[in-house]
Amino acid sequence: MPFGGGNKCGCCQKTVYFAEEVQCEGKSFHKSCFLCMVCKKNLDSTTVAVHVDEIYCKSCYGKKYGPKGYGFGGGAGTLSMDTGESLGIKPQQQASHRPTNNPNPSKFAQKMGGSEVCPRCGTAVYAAEKVVGGGNAWHKSCFRCAKCGKGLESTTLADKDGEIYCKGCYAKNFGPKGFGFGQGAGALAHSQ
Repeated sequence: MPFGGGNKCGCCQKTVYFAEEVQCEGKSFHKSCFLCMVCKKNLDSTTVAVHVDEIYCKSCYGKKYGPKGYGFGGGAGTLSMDTGESLGIKPQQQASHRPTNNPNPSKFAQKMGGSEVCPRCGTAVYAAEKVVGGGNAWHKSCFRCAKCGKGLESTTLADKDGEIYCKGCYAKNFGPKGFGFGQGAGALAHSQ
């Protein structure tokens, strides 16, 4: 304890006296300073999450530093378009979607210098970025539906002619057509 009072607050750097002290990760805080750095909610030992020298409520910590992507949404099956800019997160620019242009879907024809070649972008796929689906090795960033660009998992894809699709696009483009097969309003699809 420094001479002349108590420890310094981890937030405001002023002296913290015993009656108003809250300790977290070896640091002292005023009760009034022990707030989430984003939403300013009061914190306690059960709601605090620490990242380096910053304190957050568990919700803001999860939004800023937690996992991102499919399955880690806002709850109740909802999608969120929040990019996290209010939390100081810079949104990532997503590469434009390009359908596969490789005419030969054979795995053996795609070998290049000992590493497999991604059928979507045509470059080498190394073990750290490899995802296997539809009989081919893909980059994680290329493992998307050829029609809508939605990210896929090995359990959520359907493949046709060396290309991969989400189940919805596959059903729309290659599934059965006609009454009772999702064309809507009882209309028959007339194909010749």
